[in-house]
Amino acid sequence: MTKYVFFYVGGGMPETEEESVKVLKAWEDWFTDLGPAVVDGGYPFSPMAKSVASDGSVSDGPVGTMSTGYSIVEADSLDAATEMAKGCPNLMTGGQVSVYETLELDMG
Repeated sequence: MTKYVFFYVGGGMPETEEESVKVLKAWEDWFTDLGPAVVDGGYPFSPMAKSVASDGSVSDGPVGTMSTGYSIVEADSLDAATEMAKGCPNLMTGGQVSVYETLELDMG
């Protein structure tokens, strides 16, 4: 199976303790539904980011749109991973998910 990275963009942050509990439960339920396909549930990102250019210069902020978190899953295909992403709780709050296929390289 191939590994896929879900990059989350946007979405809202819970404003109350009750909303936080509901959101955390939605993520827990989604990961449970995905089962052993979840390689790394990931973490949310803080808004602190820097970018490094090919000339070594550093600037504040990301390259492109700020991602808000990530997860890594295993699936049989990009289409299968994309279907998994459709259940992501980030989508419930107006966010989006980019699904990237990773390439396994033989470094030996």
